[in-house]
Amino acid sequence: MPPARLILSVLMLACLAAPAQAQVFGRRAPSGPVAPPPEGTPPYEAEIWPFPPPDPKSWWDDKWPTPPEAADPLGGRRLYRGERLPVIDNGIDASTYRLWGLMPLQWQMVREGEMILEVWVRPARSVRQTVVRVTVRRDGEAFVNARAGLACCEAGIGRRLGFDRQLPAGSAQRFLALRTHAMWSSPREVRVDEGGGASEAVCVDGTSYDLTLLVPGRSRSLRRACDSAEIGEVADAIEPLLQAAIGHDPRFDVIFPGGVSYASARGAYQDLIAGGGRLKADPNARPQPPGFEPAPEPAEATPPAPASPR
Repeated sequence: MPPARLILSVLMLACLAAPAQAQVFGRRAPSGPVAPPPEGTPPYEAEIWPFPPPDPKSWWDDKWPTPPEAADPLGGRRLYRGERLPVIDNGIDASTYRLWGLMPLQWQMVREGEMILEVWVRPARSVRQTVVRVTVRRDGEAFVNARAGLACCEAGIGRRLGFDRQLPAGSAQRFLALRTHAMWSSPREVRVDEGGGASEAVCVDGTSYDLTLLVPGRSRSLRRACDSAEIGEVADAIEPLLQAAIGHDPRFDVIFPGGVSYASARGAYQDLIAGGGRLKADPNARPQPPGFEPAPEPAEATPPAPASPR
């Protein structure tokens, strides 16, 4: 058979085989506008319309796509003899982490040369919360996991968004240097003492930050809220954490319209120390059980109107 006729025959056979392959591998996404699913289509079918619905019998057994490495940089590890999982005392239990789509810190095994640094940001007058975690592996790679959502008023995290990214080469050193920072030697919760018999400030507004450092054999948690001097003491950790999460998703970035800078808070802490003040342990602080978190208030909550006299 001449070469030209042979090539033509192969092309014709490929065209005839295309419909059969489509039946095996599924239909391609339509290129033009797609009509909405018919009325009464079950939600799990409407989500993937116009593709065929999944087989209910194989839903639990078929292999699912493997999560990307950045979603759990320390995943798949087994405990060596003598190793123990860390004890986390930041008041956040494993089920809360899973609600936010994060691997619980309680399940993370860090080894020599590794660390995890995490911050939860909770504004007092908003239910819009954020969580940012940076993981540094012993191979020198660094990863960021970030989540944001509305933590109020429904059995889930409303409008939750998140992303998992590998950070640029060289990012690990900035975080590894924080392992020996003086902040980790301070009390978990503090009060501002300006000295000279000045009255202590009472927190009624602001934002709280829950920081956790996890290194081999040790976990340390700090809570700072409201007062700028309090936050300034831990600004060296908060600032690079949040900066690592900026620029990956505009929906996350809009939470920080002015960017991420804690220079004013850092300055407030320096002024406090220079003026003879200090941060002392909060005498009213009490150890909280894992998972303890005050019930959030609705964002638009207003006090009820006084009842009219009868």
